Amino acid sequence: MPPRKKKIAAKSIGLEAAEVAEGDAPANVTALAEQIASDEGAVLSTYRDPFGEHWLILASLPIDLVKPTPFQRQLSDTHTKKLEAVIPKIGRFLDPLIVVRHEKDGGGYWTPNGMHRLEAMNRLGAKSVMALVVPDREIAFRILALNTEKAHNLKDKSLEVVRMATLLSEEDGSKELDEDTWEFEFEEPSYLTIGWCYDEKARFSGGAYQPVVKRCEQFMSEPIGKAIDIRKQRAKQLLELDELVIARVAELKEAGFQSSYLKGFVVARINPLRFKKAKKGEDFDFDETIAKMKDKAEAFDISKVKETDIAASAG
Repeated sequence: MPPRKKKIAAKSIGLEAAEVAEGDAPANVTALAEQIASDEGAVLSTYRDPFGEHWLILASLPIDLVKPTPFQRQLSDTHTKKLEAVIPKIGRFLDPLIVVRHEKDGGGYWTPNGMHRLEAMNRLGAKSVMALVVPDREIAFRILALNTEKAHNLKDKSLEVVRMATLLSEEDGSKELDEDTWEFEFEEPSYLTIGWCYDEKARFSGGAYQPVVKRCEQFMSEPIGKAIDIRKQRAKQLLELDELVIARVAELKEAGFQSSYLKGFVVARINPLRFKKAKKGEDFDFDETIAKMKDKAEAFDISKVKETDIAASAG
């Protein structure tokens, strides 16, 4: 039985309210404040976060200098239009963006959690936005875990993760799995493979393969750049498997079977791990598993499929 998590005493963490504004900001925060002024922004306050006691800057920034982080999901036009309608109704922009400064393409600010609010303000013709400027660059990656602006689906999340990994491979020597791990931000190693499938094929049915990929993938100790190459090769195998599955689905349709669950049914039938339990400390090999699935997809006999089988899979 796992040990119970120790309950944290009430009012025992962080700073008192009056302490948040006390103290002299460190040199890196002062330098960032000067940079904001140089960028024609305005620093309104420097203070310490009441929980972790890290320094932050509240500032207004020229809207043209603020962009979404380059690894985020696709913009939702529907969600943006809702914000575009609501902001003028209340006449206030009450939810500051979280931003970090970057030096790419001449410099500017990235927001990891405010893409839709930023786009809405751009469409409304705003000149500036309010922002919490965080001095630590890695927050642009770690803040994604707190992003609740729009729920992720598998496609959005996996594409976001591979874009993040690509950026880290260009700017950072870290690994998926090391002392300074990115496991928390990537969430699932399967996203790092399925994301490259979506990158190659926008209408890839990732949900059909996620259960088996999730059981075969682990975070890698190689540098992220090298891990990306391995993931892309695995994605290629998955896409090859998907073509075989699509062919079997087409044959089922030609035989008169009609169901939106046909692909899921085929994938489940050829999944060698479907009823297999992993022993403690055992990992399933990705290449071996997908190779078996390819063989089973090629040998799949639609004459043995019954309507009740498909109905049961849908249930």
